[in-house]
Amino acid sequence: MGPVLAGVLQLLALIGALALAYVPLGNHMAKVFSSERHWRVEKWIYKGIGADPDTEMRWASYLRGVLAFSVAGVLFLYLLQRLQGSLPGSLGFSSIEPAQAFNTAASFVSNTNWQSYSGEQAMGHVVQTAGLAVQNFVSGAVGIAVAMALVRGFARSRTGELGNFWADLVRGTVRVLVPAAAIAAVVLVACGALQNFSGIHEVGQFMGGSQQWNGGAVASQEAIKELGTNGGGYFNANSAHPFENPTPFTNLFEIFLILVIPLALTRTFGIMVGSVKQGYAILGTMVTIWVGFVALMMWTEFAHHGPALQAAGGAMEGKEARFGVGGSALFGVSTTLTSTGAVDSFHSSFTGLGGGITMLGMMLGEIAPGGVGSGLYGMLIMAIIAVFIAGLMVGRTPEYLGKKIGAREMKLAACYILVTPALVLIFTAASMALRTPPNSMLNSGAHGFSEVLYAFTSASNNNGSAFAGLNANTDWFNTTTGLAMLLGRFVPMVFVLALAGSLAEQKPVPTTAGTLRTEKPLFTGLLVGAILIITGLTYFPALALGPLAEGLA
Repeated sequence: MGPVLAGVLQLLALIGALALAYVPLGNHMAKVFSSERHWRVEKWIYKGIGADPDTEMRWASYLRGVLAFSVAGVLFLYLLQRLQGSLPGSLGFSSIEPAQAFNTAASFVSNTNWQSYSGEQAMGHVVQTAGLAVQNFVSGAVGIAVAMALVRGFARSRTGELGNFWADLVRGTVRVLVPAAAIAAVVLVACGALQNFSGIHEVGQFMGGSQQWNGGAVASQEAIKELGTNGGGYFNANSAHPFENPTPFTNLFEIFLILVIPLALTRTFGIMVGSVKQGYAILGTMVTIWVGFVALMMWTEFAHHGPALQAAGGAMEGKEARFGVGGSALFGVSTTLTSTGAVDSFHSSFTGLGGGITMLGMMLGEIAPGGVGSGLYGMLIMAIIAVFIAGLMVGRTPEYLGKKIGAREMKLAACYILVTPALVLIFTAASMALRTPPNSMLNSGAHGFSEVLYAFTSASNNNGSAFAGLNANTDWFNTTTGLAMLLGRFVPMVFVLALAGSLAEQKPVPTTAGTLRTEKPLFTGLLVGAILIITGLTYFPALALGPLAEGLA
C-alpha cells in the first residue's frame, strides 16, 4: 500500500468513527446541560464549594464565576510548581522558576497547554497529576460552560438569565469529560501507553553515557489532553513519544479524541435551539474547512521534489516513521484547527507551505471544529458576522435564530474577532523589534520569523503547539506568551457572555419570506467564505513575510 493511499484510508476511517459518535454524544450533552436533576456526587461538590446550582445567573454574574474560578486555578498551579522541590513524588526535580511557573499556570488554566519546559526533566508526579491533569479537565469544562451560556442566549427570550456557571462546570466535568477520559485511558493502556508512578530509570549505555526514562500516569493524562483539546504532553516529544502514542492505531484514536466533542457540540447546539438543521449547518462549515485543510496539507507534504523525498514517499523530516506523512498531516491539521496543541511531528520541519497551513488553522480562530466549547462559540460569532454581511447585501436587518443582530451585537462580535489578531501581531512585532528576543530563534530569515509568529499565534489562540525551533524558556517569552494566553482566553469570553445576555433579553423575531435561511447550504458557503476572507485580510501580510516567503523561495 502506498503512503498516499494509506493517508486517505486513515482519513476515511476517522470520518466514519466521528460520524458514528456524533448523534449519541451530541444528544447526551444536550441532556446533560438541559437537565434539572443533580447527581449525588455533584451535590457534594456544590456543598464543598458553597455554590447553589439552581440559581440562574445573568451574564455579568456568569463571567464573575468564570474569572474567579480561573484566577484561583492560576494561583494554585503556580504555587504547586513553586513548591515542587518540597513535595513528595517530585522525582528529585527542583521547584520551577517564577517566570516559567507563571507561564505554565497561565497555559494550563487557559486551555492552551503551551510548554516551555521538558516534562520528563522538570515536572514530578504531584504537579503532573494534581496540577496539570486537573486543569486539563476543568479548563475544558469552562469552555463548554461558556458555549452553553451562548447557546441559551439564542434559545431563551425576554430574560437575561444564562444558567448557572457552577452547575455547567461540574456537569461538564463529571458527566462528560471524566467518563469519556476514563474509557479513552483504558484503550490507550491496552494499546501500550504508560500508566504508573515509577521513578527514573537508567536505560543502557550510549556513547559513554546513559539514557533516563521516567514513569508516570501517562495514559490518563494523554486521554484528557486530547479529549479536552488541551495538548500538554507528559514528555517533551508529546504525542510523538511512544509512551504517549505507541502505534498508528493510537495515533488515529487520539485524533478522534481531539475532534469528537467539538463536532458533537454542534448537535447539542441544534437540539437546544430547537432545530438540528441549524447544528448541521454549523457542522458542515467546520467539516468543509477541516477536510479542505487536510487535503491541502497532504498535498504539500506528499509533493516530493528531489530524490531524497521521493525515496521517503514524502517530506519525512521531523515526522515519526510509525505514522508517516499521512498520519502526521492529519494530526497536524486537526491539532491546529482545534485548541489542542498536541503534536506527533515537528511543525518546524514541515514544508514551508505546510507550516503555513498549521499557522493559518490557528489564525482562523480555531473554529473548525475548534476547542471544546470555544470552537462552537467562536463559530457562532462568525455566523453572526456572516448574517450581518448578508443583511448588508440585501438591505435588511440581519437576524440569526430569531434574534435581531443590531449595533450592540455587532460591536461585541467585532471586538471578539479583533482580540487575538491584535495580540498576535503586536507581540510578534515587539519580539522582532527588540534586541534580545530574536536571539531565541534557531533559524534566520523567513523561517526564523515564522518561529516567532507561530509562538504568539499559538499562545493568543490558546492552541499550545510549538514550531519546535524557538527557545521560549526566557523571561521575555515566558511572560509575553503567558499574558497572550490569558488575554486571548478570557477577554473574548467577556464579549461572548455579554452577547449571550443581550440575545437572551430579546423578543423572538418571526420568520418571514425575507428571512435568511441559515440552515441551508447557501449559508454554509457564505460562512466559509466570510471566515477565510476575514482571516486572510487580517494575517496575509504576516504570512507573506514568513511561511509564504519560505514556501515560494
